[in-house]
Amino acid sequence: MRISVPTETAAHERRVALVPESVGRLVKAGAEVVVEQGAGARAYFPDQAYADAGATLAPDAAAAYAGAAVVAKVQRPTPDELRLVPRGAVLVSLMQPGANGDFPQQLAERGVIGLALELVPRITRAQSMDVLSSQATVAGYKAVLLAASALGKFLPMLTTAAGSIAPAKAFVVGAGVAGLQAIATARRLGAVVSAFDVRAAAREQVQSLGASFVASELVSSDAETKGGYAKAQSEDEQRRTLAAIGGHIKDMDLVVTTAQIPGRPAPRLITADMVRSMRPGSVIVDLAAETGGNCELTRLGEAVVVEGVSVIGPVNLPSTVPLHASQMYSKNVLTLLQHLIRDGAVTIDASDEITGPMLVGHPAPMSAMPTGSPAASPA
Repeated sequence: MRISVPTETAAHERRVALVPESVGRLVKAGAEVVVEQGAGARAYFPDQAYADAGATLAPDAAAAYAGAAVVAKVQRPTPDELRLVPRGAVLVSLMQPGANGDFPQQLAERGVIGLALELVPRITRAQSMDVLSSQATVAGYKAVLLAASALGKFLPMLTTAAGSIAPAKAFVVGAGVAGLQAIATARRLGAVVSAFDVRAAAREQVQSLGASFVASELVSSDAETKGGYAKAQSEDEQRRTLAAIGGHIKDMDLVVTTAQIPGRPAPRLITADMVRSMRPGSVIVDLAAETGGNCELTRLGEAVVVEGVSVIGPVNLPSTVPLHASQMYSKNVLTLLQHLIRDGAVTIDASDEITGPMLVGHPAPMSAMPTGSPAASPA
């Protein structure tokens, strides 16, 4: 069984789907792994490391894709790349199926079985496959570093010969995986940290990291989906949430927003008037920029300055920490492949509680069909 790892071609993408350590484990399990030359270079994994792990190095993309039973990528393939994926192969990658309406149809027409990593179910068995959580950890960490580098003051309290420096005040909106990592990072850097979330479970998690929880009266036991995400709020709930955030944010030096709702635009939680109420020199990093932004003034890929307040809308922050982001992504993919591989072949079972929700573009329900079989390779 051949597993292919091509070079990522998307803009701003430096990660690689499988790192040499994961490749070595797959090779020892009996798989043939083909890695395009240079695929790991931007994440600091040289070709020699892949060769030492037992991979075969392909000179170009066409050679990397050829004969693959599984294609492991970070970003979904372009139309030109998709034409290189063999019919009946399994594509494992991020796919943004909700934001790319025609992509599932493209997969079906090509006869490629897509497993969207965004759709890994939030169940205990699949925790080690959860790419969104692993990459959100990276994003939350890097968001605070990005904000700190743009902030015109120290984060920690300092006592110097020139006098004492008060610590910066950091505020994190949304206490999911990214938000909790942002809280922990800001705390490690010495800031005084507060956070807000509408989910009841978030309050204890925030406080356990040493941050204060804002507007506890707005927490609701009904605000969370079965998957652990926040639900969309009613108009009255939105009004009260905005009032709470607006009353708190004006005194903050550093703000990181992380609130997102799967399959929907990010909720608007910071208005232009709130930004203007902040002190000049303050910084907002909006991790929801790629889904519309939590801040009204966010512009994707830009740093907007409004009355001295910087609003940063970063693109693909995990890719800016490519080595560790790739290691974590690779471990998620490896665990998924270990779940799928049976007797030397990848088995796709639409009734499986992990695989079923991830299927994208499959032409018909599939049950226990190894790739390469006639049933799994539609004409």
